[in-house]
Amino acid sequence: MTEYITTEGIPVYISRPDKDIKAGLIIIHEVWGLNDHTRNVADRYAKEGYLVYAPDLLSGSGMEEKATTQLQHDLFNPEKRNAVQPKLREFMAPIQSPEFAVKTVQSLKKVFNKIYAEPSVKEKVAVLGFCFGGTYSYSLAVAEPRLIAVVPFYGHANQGVEELAKIQAPILAFYGEKDEGLISALPDLENKMHEAKVDYSYRVYADCGHAFFNDTNPYSYNEQAASDAWKRSLDFLAKAASQ
Repeated sequence: MTEYITTEGIPVYISRPDKDIKAGLIIIHEVWGLNDHTRNVADRYAKEGYLVYAPDLLSGSGMEEKATTQLQHDLFNPEKRNAVQPKLREFMAPIQSPEFAVKTVQSLKKVFNKIYAEPSVKEKVAVLGFCFGGTYSYSLAVAEPRLIAVVPFYGHANQGVEELAKIQAPILAFYGEKDEGLISALPDLENKMHEAKVDYSYRVYADCGHAFFNDTNPYSYNEQAASDAWKRSLDFLAKAASQ
């Protein structure tokens, strides 16, 4: 069963399983917003037994109308990537400010509190996100010690060791080896996670780059990597939910 709610001004897509609930799961969308792809992913995890809350974190930002499929595809199309950069910079401008980051984490905390209070999840809530959502999965992990698992797909974690040490949940992260910015930063992140004593593991997939899980983007999707990450994420979440 699916529905839309608004909690403290935040629109949320909810997908409920038709069987016993293993845990709650917050799914954070890509920078393109709460689109059909994100809702489809939410429904897939719901079918596996998770009560899924997928908030629309771009609501009210003015970005919704600009987050078109065409812009997304042009960004990943080698023949159009350079030409579309000015449009991308204009599109991204509203979310670059520190104020937006603070507000977004606050919104995620509100969504967490809402799903955490659902009796059916038994105070077991994980977070999973893609790109923008991967980055904010790390941010929520720092801000919310009650999480049971964190699954960032190709996200940034720019926090220092002191902040990362606040993370209580295990993390399983996914990357594509051609995602150069994230891959070059990965050794430093791994060292910081180790120093912070965070249970951190990751998987890097060969021959693919950013957004390899997004099956609506023909320029980035990698079926083999996406299938493997799907299975690994389910195993990781099931282990956390069973403890």
